[in-house]
Amino acid sequence: MNQAGDHALNDNGRAPSCEVEGALAAPVSTDGIRGKLTQNAPLAKLVWFKAGGAADWLFEPADKADLIEFLDRLGGNLPVMALGLGSNLIVRDGGVPGVVVRLGKPFSRVEDHGDHVLVCGGGASGILVSSTARDAGIAGLEFLRGIPGTVGGFVRMNGGAYGREVADALIDCDVIMPDGQCHTLPAADLAYTYRHSSLPEGAVVISARLQGSAGDPAEIGAEMDRIAEARENSQPLRSKTGGSTFKNPEGKKAWQLVDDAGCRGLTMGGAQVSEKHTNFMINTGDATSADIEGLGEEVRRRVYAQSRVELEWEIQRVGRP
Repeated sequence: MNQAGDHALNDNGRAPSCEVEGALAAPVSTDGIRGKLTQNAPLAKLVWFKAGGAADWLFEPADKADLIEFLDRLGGNLPVMALGLGSNLIVRDGGVPGVVVRLGKPFSRVEDHGDHVLVCGGGASGILVSSTARDAGIAGLEFLRGIPGTVGGFVRMNGGAYGREVADALIDCDVIMPDGQCHTLPAADLAYTYRHSSLPEGAVVISARLQGSAGDPAEIGAEMDRIAEARENSQPLRSKTGGSTFKNPEGKKAWQLVDDAGCRGLTMGGAQVSEKHTNFMINTGDATSADIEGLGEEVRRRVYAQSRVELEWEIQRVGRP
C-alpha cells in the first residue's frame, strides 16, 4: 500500500530535477526534488469559485517519496495546505501563505484490494472512487458520487451526502505531516463529528482505505445515477460555486433557514445566493473572494436575526484577507 511511484528518468539516466518557477529562491533546496514548485501561483483557476489570490508557493509532487523529501526539507518552517479540486473552498484575495500542495495523477489511483476494500489515493475524485466500487461490486460508497472533491478532502472534512459520510466507511488513512513524517491513522483517531475531524492542520492525506460490502453492480450503478440526477435537479452545478455553504444545524436544514431569512437571490458585488438552492453561493462572473465571503457573513447575520440560529460555515476559507 502507498508505494512510491517509479521515478522517470531523463536522457542521462537520472531522475529529472525539480522545475522551479519564480523570481526568488525556493524555500528549500530542490536538488533531487522531482515535482514542480511555483512561486506566487494563481489559485483562482484551481478552485470552483474561480476567485481568490495566489499561493506563495505551489508544490506538485511527483509521487509519495518526492512529497516526503520536500516536506522533510521544509521541516515545518512554513505553513502547508493541501489542495484537491478546490470545490469547497474560498481562497481569500490576499493569497495563501507558505506552501500549497496539490496532489496530481500519481495520487489519484483507486485499487480493489479484496474483501470489499478500496485503497484510494488522496487525489482521487469521488466519481472515480464510486465508479471503481461499482465495477468491483462494492456497495456502500455510492454516496461519494454526490460529493465534488477528492479523497483527501473527504477524509479531512468527513465528507458526506445522501445519508452516509466518510466516517461510515474509512478504515485508516496515510498522511504526511508538514515536517515530512508519514503516519497511518485509523479512523478512530480522527475523532469524527459532522463535517469535522481532528486531523492536524497541514497534514496531507495521500491515501485512504475504504470498507464497503458485497453488492450488485447494476444496483450500485442505479443508485449512483439516482444521486447524480438528484444533484443535477437541485444544485447549481453549471455555475461557479463552492458546494454547500453552511452546515446543517441540529434538526434543521441550512437552506430552509437561509430561504426563510429572505436571502434567496441576495447579491454582494459579483456573488449571489443561488436561486436554485439557497445553501449555495455562486460567482456570477466577476466576484472577488471578499464578495463571496462577505455575502456568506451577511446571510449568517440575517438568519440569526430571523431565527436566532447561528449558521456555521461548511466551506473552508483560507488565506489572507
